[in-house]
Amino acid sequence: MWTSNRKAEGRTVEAAVDLGVVTLGGDPAGVYLGGERRWVAVCAPGGYQWRPQTGDKVLVVKAGDQMEIPCLAGVRQPEIQAEEPPLEAGAVRITGGSGRMDLNSKGVVLDGKEMALKGRVTVNGERLEDMIGRIAADVAASMLG
Repeated sequence: MWTSNRKAEGRTVEAAVDLGVVTLGGDPAGVYLGGERRWVAVCAPGGYQWRPQTGDKVLVVKAGDQMEIPCLAGVRQPEIQAEEPPLEAGAVRITGGSGRMDLNSKGVVLDGKEMALKGRVTVNGERLEDMIGRIAADVAASMLG
């Protein structure tokens, strides 16, 4: 009786959710949670994809009867840099590399060095190419009198 209690007392219960640090970026990832775990799946909301980087602080959810199936469920939000505007309530900020996109009450705000558009681009229902041609024709007509 005493020996069976001693074995049970020596065990520690592992938390079902924990904060860890990514040791190998990508998907699957490696994460340190008091010991390194490899081949950890990266989970995200439907339609959204992300790849953690080495050093990211991440939320790890552990599934299974013995909590043997860890999954990276999110990344800890970084501190807002002094040069970045604060994120307003209800807004969403997407960052990647040096680019940033805010979805807020003003609409979509892009802050980056380059923006590429592919496919059909319209402004108020008018094709962008047609709009540029119309504006160029108006400018030329006003210059010629």
